[in-house]
Amino acid sequence: MSGPFSAQARTYLAFDYGLKRVGVATGNSLMRQAQALRTIAAEGDARFVQIGKLIDEWRPDALVIGVPFHPDGAEHDNTLRARKFGRQLSGRFHLPVHEVDERYSTTEAISDGARDLDAASAAILLQQYFNDHPPADAPDNHMQEA
Repeated sequence: MSGPFSAQARTYLAFDYGLKRVGVATGNSLMRQAQALRTIAAEGDARFVQIGKLIDEWRPDALVIGVPFHPDGAEHDNTLRARKFGRQLSGRFHLPVHEVDERYSTTEAISDGARDLDAASAAILLQQYFNDHPPADAPDNHMQEA
């Protein structure tokens, strides 16, 4: 099949990083809908073992992580921790890692009534990534002036 919409769907895993727990979500570039998966309640190497199992299962093309900021956009300690987590993911799994501003994702998950806040927050982050990165082959991106 050829044409502007024949591009291969890319699969993503998204992570809402926390010191004790990491929420995980998935989605792909074709459907562009994020889906909460689960929360990993582990630290250190045990956390990366569980992430590795999810990567083996879902075979993502790229990863998305939430990076927290203060409301005014300033960085803080958790900003640095989340970015370190992103570098660790990239180094261990050899996949591109995209950052998304995660301000208010947990607040949004709470207001949505999520049962698993961390996984729901990861889904919100991935949906934000999809919304901020329209598909390259979308009809609006090929409009030509008359």
